[in-house]
Amino acid sequence: MLEASFLNLSDRRPEDGAVSVWPAWQVREDGGATAWFQVRLAFPDGAGVEALAVLADGNISLEDVRARPAISLDDLTELADWIEGPLCEACGIVTGSGEGDGGCAGTGARRARPPWPPGIQGRWLVAEEYRAAQQEGVDPVLAVMSATGHSRRKSLRMIAQARDAGFLTPRHARRG
Repeated sequence: MLEASFLNLSDRRPEDGAVSVWPAWQVREDGGATAWFQVRLAFPDGAGVEALAVLADGNISLEDVRARPAISLDDLTELADWIEGPLCEACGIVTGSGEGDGGCAGTGARRARPPWPPGIQGRWLVAEEYRAAQQEGVDPVLAVMSATGHSRRKSLRMIAQARDAGFLTPRHARRG
């Protein structure tokens, strides 16, 4: 029996969840087609998410999402990262290949998250946002979250990568 009040996708590892996608139905009209797909994200502890996705005019969107236990709004944004690859593959759309680029290539789909440069340039920008927030006296993690559009966990990961790249000072002094 599940005891958690929220699913907390951001606290789970991708290898623990299984994503399956299958066609539900398709409607052809005026030389085009609209197709719906069932999406299921299942975890061994019984938690899971079921969604109905629609592919129309080269864009993929979610029409319905149900989760057990409930999913928070923060984790709703994480859901895209979990299901995007298998969903794009089932829709016959090539996925992006760059580090952290996300999105199905060629869909023209607009994501809620602004584009963020991958690799070293992205890490440098994260460090810039972090330092600017510190100087202004505001929460630097929230500043990075706002700039990237990512969840707190993903933003913390990006900040750690910026530290590892040498753009930010170490968090703790090393004892030696």
